[in-house]
Amino acid sequence: MDKLKALVIDDEESICEVIRAIIEAEGIAVTTTTSSHEAVRLIRDTDFDIIISDLKMPDVSGLDLYQISKDISPDSIFIIVTAYGTIQSAVDAVKKGIYDYIQKPFTPDEVRIPVRRALDKKKLERENIALRSQIETIYAFSNVVGGHPSMQEAFRIMKHAASSDSNVLITGESGTGKELVARSIHSNSARSRRKFVVVNCGAIPDGFIESELFGHAKGAIDGAVADKRGFLEEADGGTLFLDEIGELSPPLQVKLLRAVSGEGFMRVGDSRTLSVNLRIIAATNRDLKKLIANKLFREDLYYRLNIIPIKMPPLREKKDDIPLLATHFIHKHRLKVAGKDVTGISKEALQSLMNYHFPGNVRELENAVEYAVDFTAGPLIQLGDLPAYIADDTPISEQAEPIPIMPLKEAKAQLEKGLIMAALIKSGGNISEASRQLDVHRQHLQQKMRLLGIDTSSVHQTE
Repeated sequence: MDKLKALVIDDEESICEVIRAIIEAEGIAVTTTTSSHEAVRLIRDTDFDIIISDLKMPDVSGLDLYQISKDISPDSIFIIVTAYGTIQSAVDAVKKGIYDYIQKPFTPDEVRIPVRRALDKKKLERENIALRSQIETIYAFSNVVGGHPSMQEAFRIMKHAASSDSNVLITGESGTGKELVARSIHSNSARSRRKFVVVNCGAIPDGFIESELFGHAKGAIDGAVADKRGFLEEADGGTLFLDEIGELSPPLQVKLLRAVSGEGFMRVGDSRTLSVNLRIIAATNRDLKKLIANKLFREDLYYRLNIIPIKMPPLREKKDDIPLLATHFIHKHRLKVAGKDVTGISKEALQSLMNYHFPGNVRELENAVEYAVDFTAGPLIQLGDLPAYIADDTPISEQAEPIPIMPLKEAKAQLEKGLIMAALIKSGGNISEASRQLDVHRQHLQQKMRLLGIDTSSVHQTE
């Protein structure tokens, strides 16, 4: 990280030099001047992180310099130096936006403490900028990989969605990358500097989802010792990503519809109507039109959310993208493994990926490639480096393994465990989707998983 830069302005050169000595010891590059006019020129020519100025100076006062610096260099942190008789003026200046003040005569610590606070603030700002840059890189449109015409159409709509503020509905099977698309739209939109709040509507227990979404008032529910902001308020100014929107109960759909329509909403147990400025991106792997026909999803809410529809195709419909995706995931995960230089994939291994049906879609492909990167000796991923179920994708009916004899109770438990694990893998750890595949209630499935000792921590659970 480059050295932070400070400008010190005081009409007494001795004061400038004392402050210089104190703050240079903090690792700051210091420029000093006794002329306020020269200070204006320096502020115009150089991006200073910290500006320390005397309050009372000939020609241009410290307050005037602050106003000038706000226009020229709004990110600079401004600190005033003031004599004992003008403390009230310094306090008033702080109220106007000046970061802090140093009182004359001062000790070295009385200079160091506000400067160190300013340093911490600037370092945090730099880290946030760096983090934001990393996030923007991770969620650049270029990271949503695909050359198939269906993916190119999705890219085209995504770019339009990023330049718009309309609600978006992303549909597609589990594992097709719906959350990545949502994050990419947010990160490339005018709301990118604000929050991206993720809510998995199928993962929150029925008794809690209303207060999680809309918040609650003190005493409204058991354990509510204070007012609580909901996800809608948390996303104010930014984007609310409602994953598995098809799992939302009809009563909550009504309340969400009112909020989306601009009528506002109330926290649970409160009578005040609140409003927020947010964009909703919703996603589902369910057929919402079928749910509408069965009176399980409100048609008016569907049309409020489906302003910009994006359909994510399953991997089996765009197998020509597998080589491109596999290469992308190799480069994404290769740096995580020390001492290896994984550069690509052999023809045999790639053909095996092309032959596999990938019920878990792109997420399952990424998992398989990450596994292979971990296990390969390199530089090319070989057929034997792939997960066994992909490298030998043979139907159970064709396998020659004899069925072992065991107690029926144990056999039943193994069968149930295998079916549940298969459903979880196919759904990418999405318990609601797995329960639909197995035709059992989600809570019953969770209870079975506990009894059978099934842990989903190794299965990606993003949508």
